[in-house]
Amino acid sequence: MNNGPLTGVRVVDLTHALAGPYGTMLLADLGADVVKVEAPAGDMSRRAGPYPPEDTTHVFGGYFQSINRGKRSIVLDLKTPEGISTFRELVRDADVLVENFSVGVMERLGLAYESLAIDNPRLVYAAVRGFGDPRSGESPYAAWPAFDLVVQAMAGIMGITGTEDGRPIKVGPGVGDIFPGTLLALGVVSALYEARGSGRGQFVDIAMYDAVLSLCERIVYQHSYTGAVPVPEGNKHPLLSPFDVLPATDGWVTIAAPNDSRWRRLCELIGRPDLGADPDFATNVRRVERRDDVFDALAAWTSCRSKAEILQCLGGSVPVGAVRDAAEIMADPHVASRDMLIELEHPGATNSVVVAGQPLKFSRTGCRPDRRAPLLGEHGDELRANGWPSRDEMLEPPGVQMNAGISEVIRSAGEMSL
Repeated sequence: MNNGPLTGVRVVDLTHALAGPYGTMLLADLGADVVKVEAPAGDMSRRAGPYPPEDTTHVFGGYFQSINRGKRSIVLDLKTPEGISTFRELVRDADVLVENFSVGVMERLGLAYESLAIDNPRLVYAAVRGFGDPRSGESPYAAWPAFDLVVQAMAGIMGITGTEDGRPIKVGPGVGDIFPGTLLALGVVSALYEARGSGRGQFVDIAMYDAVLSLCERIVYQHSYTGAVPVPEGNKHPLLSPFDVLPATDGWVTIAAPNDSRWRRLCELIGRPDLGADPDFATNVRRVERRDDVFDALAAWTSCRSKAEILQCLGGSVPVGAVRDAAEIMADPHVASRDMLIELEHPGATNSVVVAGQPLKFSRTGCRPDRRAPLLGEHGDELRANGWPSRDEMLEPPGVQMNAGISEVIRSAGEMSL
């Protein structure tokens, strides 16, 4: 455990796949003790790669490592009385329970929020589902399963992302999972804050559809204010200019200078002060009307220069950035200085692996992730024997030798999954 701002918070994590585990990963990064409860087969993402070249154990891959770092794991079969009993003991002394099962699953197991809250009235119970929980409003799609791609389509992202001929394209990162997971973490800490005064927990409900719709807030007010139905526009912006992706000799750059004073400064830097003084381009509204001409003028300048030359000329004066791949990002000094690359050990590998760091920075309570993802059931014996550590122990955790006996733990995990 680290000593982040959530140190002392106990979280039971029943989530799987991406949205839920990402949200509980944020809580773990911030210092919470997150216990991942897994079925005997384990979270399905354990079986997704990629794996380090020398790793032949394949107890988990990069997908699982990235979003389950810093957690502990216990295997419980919630279809058995023993599993239910141990689960209830964990929840009785927890602050938070998070799950992302389909609607009705926890009720069929006899583990509904209302039942668990009888034993633990201060429990914050959070759920993230494709279309939400009926407690907050019953969606006609409540029983439908959902994945990132489906939610990107239904909630608006793909309706405005794509080529100018109207062909939709999904956003590369799994924002249909990641953004709901982020709001899940915000909902949990908000409910915890309220419970400090009231002494009572509550049910926190995140629908992936709702989250992504809120992410697409522009299309809502555009349609309400103008009656227009926004459509894919390639890399152009319907309300701002310049706001473009432009060619360079060795790739692409982005330039965003819709502010009128920044536009004039941009024109000076590219040797076109005449364009900055032209009344037809004086305001953002006028530039939007002539955005093709704006693009052509900028492209004429960028297309004969390298990305480095463009950044050297414009950087610090107008918003500009190169389109970068993963290798370029990982070599960026900003990423290193902001501690956004985290090295973790990987079972079965001799070298450490790298995952994305924690973007939330605090001046006093650090929250740097430093523990790998757990093996399946790795902490089960410890949790069954001792339960949760005391809150004093959580504030000053004893040193843990994560590498000690790792080969034996891997062997045991392998036997458990057979």
